Amino acid sequence: MTAPEATGATRPASVPPRRRTARRIPRPSEIRQLVQLDPISPRPATNRLRRALTVEDLREAARRRVPRSVFEFVDGGAEDELTMRRTREAFERVEFRPTVLNGASEVDITTSLFGRPSALPLVLGPTGFCRLSHHEGERAVARAAALGGIPFALTTMGTVSIEDVAAVGGPDADRWFQLYIMRDRGLTAELVQRAKTAGYSVLVVTVDTPVTGQRRKDVRNGFSVPPKLTPRTLLDISRRPEWWINLLTTEPLVFATVPAGEPEAHARFIDGVFDPSATFADLAQVRAAWDGPLVVKGIQTVEDAYRALDAGADGVVLSSHGGRQLDRSPVALEVLPRVADELGDRLEILLDSGVRTGADIAAAVALGAKACLVGRPYLYGLMAGGEAGVRKVIDIYAAELRRSLHLLGLPSVAALGPGAVRLR
Repeated sequence: MTAPEATGATRPASVPPRRRTARRIPRPSEIRQLVQLDPISPRPATNRLRRALTVEDLREAARRRVPRSVFEFVDGGAEDELTMRRTREAFERVEFRPTVLNGASEVDITTSLFGRPSALPLVLGPTGFCRLSHHEGERAVARAAALGGIPFALTTMGTVSIEDVAAVGGPDADRWFQLYIMRDRGLTAELVQRAKTAGYSVLVVTVDTPVTGQRRKDVRNGFSVPPKLTPRTLLDISRRPEWWINLLTTEPLVFATVPAGEPEAHARFIDGVFDPSATFADLAQVRAAWDGPLVVKGIQTVEDAYRALDAGADGVVLSSHGGRQLDRSPVALEVLPRVADELGDRLEILLDSGVRTGADIAAAVALGAKACLVGRPYLYGLMAGGEAGVRKVIDIYAAELRRSLHLLGLPSVAALGPGAVRLR
């Protein structure tokens, strides 16, 4: 039989008749409560940063703030950029295994790195030419890291000197120094001593750069430091006058730590300074000269992690150099579980390359890393808003990590373990 509703049959007696909603004129006070206008700052950078919810948002803001060649120098990778893509694809394969009703009303995202406290398991890693991204460069990054309570690693190829960065951030700032083993062993030893004298706490030796990887975007863009004035750059000046004014009216852009070379031919300069013949015996000599924690950055196999341990390392960074050196190199996140399983009780294991969210940090820590290093993300923030942009990046990672722990049902970073995550 056809249902009564379908035939338009009479409504059952138990259902009351429909009444129209009464209308009224709202009071002005009620309308005022609904009007929510975002505050507008006279500083465009403040407005940009307020709108940014993710590192990707800051990346897009950065793209619009600096010349194309500068953005792609930071954003690009080696050769076909396969390693870059595979690195992000690995993080996209992460699947969390949350638990529920664990009663964790608060979560603790703090950790310790080499005996010093850190507000979260994050390090602002070493990146070259920071002053290309923003005229304050490494000074802005160091201040932001100190305010955020996390370490900052200054690179040998920095545009602000070891001593000038050491003067930023106050006595409690956790400063790391990143070293390349150079052809001039006397210069290598001198840099170690300067870092020690200036109060840097951790020495990070990068070992995956015997020569510079081919970054095709840089070649095609005619990337140089400082940028040459060509018809393309002259057009760029009209589009980004603030960046160019800051570049031209502040101290010259040079390598501030190593002897002055030809920064405009940076790849050739680097290939002439770094020593491709360096061995683990040279690393052992650095170990003998440095009495603090020693970290080897650029480890990509379990076997080399063992060799770093034998040479005296206290920690390793599993890294593909952000996909900027050897294309088709191993993906750090995929190497991590085995290295952690075999050496996690003897080395502090860190990871970089492709870490874009606080959830990525949670996944890496669950798989065995003590912390993650990032490079491009804080440079995006630096391009978008200077020091405040770098602080925004730190805040984004912290908020995302805290939220991930809440949703995983875990009370702290220390509670993260293999049971919380798997790679699909």
